[in-house]
Amino acid sequence: MDKLIGHLDADCFYVSAERVRYRNLIGQAVGVLGNQGACVIAKSYELKALGIKTGQPIWEVVPACPEAIFIKRDFRWYEVLSRKMLEIVKRVSPEVEYYSIDEFFFDASHLVQTFEVDLPSSIIALQNCILAETGLPVSIGVSWSRTLAKLMSDANKPFGTMLLLDADEIKDFLKSQPVSEISGIGRRSAMKLAEIGIENCFDFTQANRQRIQRLLTVKGEALWYELNGEAVVPIQTQKAQNKRVSRGGSMGESTNDPVRLNAWLARNTERLVEALEQRRLVCERLVLCLEYKTGGGYLRSVKLPFATSGFSTIFSAAQMLLQSYRESNLVCGMHIEAELLSNRRQRQLSLFENETANRIKIDLNEKMGRFALRSGATLHLPEMYADVSHSYDICDVNGKTCF
Repeated sequence: MDKLIGHLDADCFYVSAERVRYRNLIGQAVGVLGNQGACVIAKSYELKALGIKTGQPIWEVVPACPEAIFIKRDFRWYEVLSRKMLEIVKRVSPEVEYYSIDEFFFDASHLVQTFEVDLPSSIIALQNCILAETGLPVSIGVSWSRTLAKLMSDANKPFGTMLLLDADEIKDFLKSQPVSEISGIGRRSAMKLAEIGIENCFDFTQANRQRIQRLLTVKGEALWYELNGEAVVPIQTQKAQNKRVSRGGSMGESTNDPVRLNAWLARNTERLVEALEQRRLVCERLVLCLEYKTGGGYLRSVKLPFATSGFSTIFSAAQMLLQSYRESNLVCGMHIEAELLSNRRQRQLSLFENETANRIKIDLNEKMGRFALRSGATLHLPEMYADVSHSYDICDVNGKTCF
């Protein structure tokens, strides 16, 4: 038998995770808040039915849904349940890709042998196993490629399953799915396809492959093969080395105060250094991006004097980039990105690099708690360190292949 690819996706994962420990939330309209509690980053189906959209600010949502319940994100808890799901899927499959905190691709060819029932029943058995052991409802799609499998699981939410192997059945299913539902086809790509008469997924499979490649590059061509049942994107059991590592995000209250901007710079640099250390990487170029409240932004980069993951060198470079910011625009978001990455073991140490202080800081924080020892510049952000919801972010969950 050719390898079968499965895609497993938790339904309303953040909300479902909160319902595991707070059972009174079941059946309620629930929203999970991120971005310093300003926006809804996840919603229950009950809240979605009231017209609330992901990313909508809380000051718009509360008047529209006064009966709804809102909870601050807790990515440490979500990771615990995510790892439990990962363990279960690994018990039934020899190859599992930890795609995101709530999504997994896996080799589904062994499900029948594991559960000793037919394939449709074994998929449901896996679904029920995860529900019983974690309390999380999931949807599962199985087919000949990962793109098909994901399309099927997405189309059968919540708590649904779909198995399609027959060519005619796949054809009928693809006709029912807009091309915008394909993972990897964004709004702009969908508009390009619509201009040449491609509206649904079946249209996409019938288009000339070379034309798709010219229109959507080799990534679009790979999707064309995948939707035609040829698995060209393998299950990745190990995360590939990053081409870049970035840390940052919304700053909550917009500001152009140099002291607070420098404080945010220190916080994001510490998070970036932590990520580089976890991956045993060093960088040679730094990029600073500021997002303005009124739209647009500021982008600068600098080549570092040597490949490093040291806080002092990276923070000094980041401060230099920030010093050239002279505009009065209010800044609402900041990102610091490390580029030109290489393995720490493969580079020669610089005479000017002091790794001892960096290592001491990391070791102490591992023992005493994250940010127990941090830059004094961050003292101007007391609200960020007083609220435990800001001590851990989605990007701190390691091992995912999606980013």
